[in-house]
Amino acid sequence: MRNDPLPDRPIPVLRPLLPTASRLLPYLQRIDATRVYANWGPLVLELSDRLCTAFALPPGSVTCANSGMGALMGGILATAGLAKPQRRLALMPDFTFSATGLAAQLCGYEPLLVSSSRQTWTFDPRQLLNRPELLAQVGIVVPVAPFGRLDGLADWEAFRDATGIPVVIDAAACFEVFERGGVPVGAVPMVLSFHATKSFGTGEGGCVLTTDNQLAEKLLQCLNFGFAGTRNTALPSLNGKMAEYAAAVGLAELDSWEDKRKNFERVSGLYRAAFAAKGIANRFWNSPEISSSYVLLECADSRASIALGTALAERGIETRLWYGEGLGGHDAFSDCPRLQLHGSDALDPGTLLGLPSAVDLTEVEIGRIALAVSQSLEPEATVSR
Repeated sequence: MRNDPLPDRPIPVLRPLLPTASRLLPYLQRIDATRVYANWGPLVLELSDRLCTAFALPPGSVTCANSGMGALMGGILATAGLAKPQRRLALMPDFTFSATGLAAQLCGYEPLLVSSSRQTWTFDPRQLLNRPELLAQVGIVVPVAPFGRLDGLADWEAFRDATGIPVVIDAAACFEVFERGGVPVGAVPMVLSFHATKSFGTGEGGCVLTTDNQLAEKLLQCLNFGFAGTRNTALPSLNGKMAEYAAAVGLAELDSWEDKRKNFERVSGLYRAAFAAKGIANRFWNSPEISSSYVLLECADSRASIALGTALAERGIETRLWYGEGLGGHDAFSDCPRLQLHGSDALDPGTLLGLPSAVDLTEVEIGRIALAVSQSLEPEATVSR
């Protein structure tokens, strides 16, 4: 007989929480007063400045965009431009969200999907340096910080310097990494997403971080029809500017970020205690190892993950494979070339199952999730951390 607390109340996999109308009102009133709604308006510029302060970066190091994918496309165009016939490949990990591959495709590149390690969830650029014939075809490299797990930044800077190949890092969920000051930002552009699913959100939005002033100026141009002081589209570009209304949400988010962060820490602590009590703490991933907006359970393989997701759904607990079966599992990327680097240590993209996350998850809900997981897990070998 099951003893699930509140067994009939569904728990969604994600319950985003953005600023309320009352917190937005002062910023909306400023929009009413200026009647500026787009085109690098005053709220967007203020958000960029405040993010520079939050990340301890020089002024001008943050360029806001209308989405994480828009920011990534702008970063690719500003650093590498459109794909050229002799360098048509965009090298990226197979374990990422589809926006990574789509951004490269829309800039004319063919994604080359590199296998990721089960230990790091990505690949080491040093493994590529002895492949000159391959690198001669690569026009851009798009490393990914999966779920906000950003490692090896210095290695990518060294790779760029050694090969001359542009690098743009998809650091979509890394807001907390930079806000904590855990990783120094340099010239290599790093792209953040401010989607509602992220710990810091504007609904839709994103930004690019770089301390290269010339690159930052070019980013502004690539996100604004190629305009730079004139109405001439001078280079391949898109309309990727952030609207004032999205900036209003971002500014209100910053106003109360400390409270939101503390609530995430509370939820993480409750999860860790509940999973430790059930003897499954070794399978659990959350802040500070990854972004607070994700709660992940590591399973032995895709089959075990699917079985667990099905069992939890029967108890009203929603789960999600946030990256699905990896880029290669999508029709749009099924014919892309692959590069296997890790052999038996290669990550199975279906092993990391997303569990419910929200800043207001209760102790009862988390206890119910831990109980359901512990009762539904199949007997299997210990997951290695």
